[in-house]
Amino acid sequence: MSIKAQMIAGAILVALILTVVSNMVGDLLVPRPKPVAVAEAPAEQAASEPAASGQAAPQQAAQAEPEPPMPALLAAAKPEEGKTVAKKCASCHTFDPGAPNRVGPNLADMVGADIAAKPGYAYSEALTAKPGNWSYENLDAFLTKPAGFAPGTKMTFAGVPAAADRAALIAYMRSLTANPPPLPR
Repeated sequence: MSIKAQMIAGAILVALILTVVSNMVGDLLVPRPKPVAVAEAPAEQAASEPAASGQAAPQQAAQAEPEPPMPALLAAAKPEEGKTVAKKCASCHTFDPGAPNRVGPNLADMVGADIAAKPGYAYSEALTAKPGNWSYENLDAFLTKPAGFAPGTKMTFAGVPAAADRAALIAYMRSLTANPPPLPR
């Protein structure tokens, strides 16, 4: 094998190693969501089963039982459960009062604060253009899908899909706020 062929093979090997290592580091920083097992029946069987058995199809059952409203979820939410949910935010945010900003701003004293007003953090235009404050409704909307709440935001996180998890996270953030607004009714 010529020296040129060895150099090319070495370069390919180094590129593969860098790809594997970067994937591993990425998985550590942003864990992949756990897959949810969904049992699916063949289309013909799924269409006939609910009518034959008298049971609602899984989609119909999900539609028949809407999630409780956010005020009820917030009233029942436990800050310690929110602290667990917040672990997925910790790679970009700090939560302790007085802690420095990271890629995202420190989230202590955020509940009820003006949107994009944390000192020492350069917010995106998408958030600085948003009027109002981090009300419970705005926090819920932002945590559901940040890009949906503020299109063009620098926050690339997809969001927290489960309403109960969002309520727990908001309850945790509320516990880190010196004078939080009263919970909605």
